[in-house]
Amino acid sequence: MVIFIVFAITGTLSVRVGVPVLEWCGVDRAHMSPWLYWPLRLLIIFPIYQVLLILVGTAFGQFKFFYLVEKKMLGRLLPFLFSSKEGDVA
Repeated sequence: MVIFIVFAITGTLSVRVGVPVLEWCGVDRAHMSPWLYWPLRLLIIFPIYQVLLILVGTAFGQFKFFYLVEKKMLGRLLPFLFSSKEGDVA
């Protein structure tokens, strides 16, 4: 149950924090094409989500679990960061 709460809080927070970050970067939805705005928003929200997942998970006493989830998620998206063996070409 705690894990679902952490994912819910993290998802909500990342979207809420993403809006001021976009404004700070000068990205304005009203003056930008949706084809450019939404990919930029996703690119900005993704790292915010990663950091918040660890922070919120730690606050709920689940650092180890969310660290492993984070490592697995980033390993699938960016496999060159986490190679299982040295010299192993995935």
